[in-house]
Amino acid sequence: MSEAALPMAAAATHADDLRRDARREQLALFGLASPALLLVMVVLVIPVGWLFYLSFIGADGSFSLENYERMFDSKSYRRIFWTTFEISFLTTGICILIGYPLAYFLAQLPRRAANLCLITVLLPFWTSLLVRTYAWLVLLQRKGLINEWAIDLGLWDEPVKLAHNMTGTVIGMVHIMLPFLVLPLYGSMKAIDRDYLRAAANLGAGPVRNFWTVFLPLSLPGLFAGALIVFVLCLGFYVTPAVLGGGKVIMVSMKIASNIELFVNWGAASALGVVLLAATLVILFTAARFVKLDRLAGGGH
Repeated sequence: MSEAALPMAAAATHADDLRRDARREQLALFGLASPALLLVMVVLVIPVGWLFYLSFIGADGSFSLENYERMFDSKSYRRIFWTTFEISFLTTGICILIGYPLAYFLAQLPRRAANLCLITVLLPFWTSLLVRTYAWLVLLQRKGLINEWAIDLGLWDEPVKLAHNMTGTVIGMVHIMLPFLVLPLYGSMKAIDRDYLRAAANLGAGPVRNFWTVFLPLSLPGLFAGALIVFVLCLGFYVTPAVLGGGKVIMVSMKIASNIELFVNWGAASALGVVLLAATLVILFTAARFVKLDRLAGGGH
């Protein structure tokens, strides 16, 4: 072998060694991750696959599309999906209107004061979801505290129906979902470099213009992430609509439960679950085109 070929041979040997090391490292990482992958397979992939299979089983036990045909042909099913998305959009919108000013206020406070105020945001998590829902039922019913106080203050003369309708359902869901928007939005706001705001002020921007042209655009990824969390959680919500809706507000999750508990129709329930899962995946896929999903954890910019 010529002297000129020796460096080339050595380089090729070194490249082969690097590839073998990379393969060994990949195998080692796969071995470390295999317990977690097995767990995901057992608790997620297999149940979802079984759900998908059951959705094609008809009432007579044969393989058919009747569950999906009934879903798309029936006006009641279309109304249930419309109600589910309507409530999800309303809840998300109200959470944005309430949560953005709250998160902005918390982001302007000193860290110690902000941490103390965040306790009030986290406080609902320390109480059972069912307890919070029934507490709202006590407050919103015809002889509840809100109606009694409003009548005493002269806001209205007769008890207003605030529970067992969409109004009570949205109120309860906003209360429960609000922390899921505030927390990632607050993290996003705290991650904004204040040098940008000072630079805008030095260039002559007033507080209002500084907010609209600098702070708000930089906080939009956190707002979008929080709104996405709230909306996706609302799509599958069950307890609050079932209690505060009083059977008059039917969402997809409630229809799934009734198909199983009342009619023992696993095929119809599975088809609803598959469609709801598909809708959620489409929403997440669409959202991923506009914002990185790692911002769901309140990541930086």
